[in-house]
Amino acid sequence: MPQTDKQICIPPELPELLKQFTKAAIRTQPQDLIQWAADYFGAMSRGEIPPVRERSERVALSNWAELTPELLKILHSRVAGRLIIHADELAQMWKVLSLPTDLFNSVMNVGRFTEEIEWLKFLALACSSLGVTIAKTLKIVCEVLSSDHDSGPPRIPFSTFQFLYTYIAEVDGEISASHVSRMLNYIEQEM
Repeated sequence: MPQTDKQICIPPELPELLKQFTKAAIRTQPQDLIQWAADYFGAMSRGEIPPVRERSERVALSNWAELTPELLKILHSRVAGRLIIHADELAQMWKVLSLPTDLFNSVMNVGRFTEEIEWLKFLALACSSLGVTIAKTLKIVCEVLSSDHDSGPPRIPFSTFQFLYTYIAEVDGEISASHVSRMLNYIEQEM
């Protein structure tokens, strides 16, 4: 084979890009590295946050299939403020985070979601799988949705809280509409 004198040019940003990708892969430890790499570079090309576990989210390998508020916060950041998300896209995000498929299917069934999913409703039901009571579920939802980083309690807009509380109570089916109304009036007055 004849050799050419032409040098191969390596783009100057390539080493740093590969270094960041490698660090992200080590932190995330995806089950399907090829699919995760495609999702990673796809997100990067669209200017979105890539599917990477943060340092604070590192957990033992045996616990990776457990849903946590931290993983829901990552999922929420990937939804990026959209009110509606397509079921296939959300399922893929769920899979990239190595979350249990049966839990995803359960949330889909309980919420009676089809192709287009109201994100906040899905999130509320996913949080309910972590909380024993509605109060605990709402606390988790507030933690996931809150962008407050101070030491105070997590805060979300009252209208969002009202929407989520009403929805969770409706799905629960054991809390009367009058009780929900009284509770929301009380909370609003205390603000």
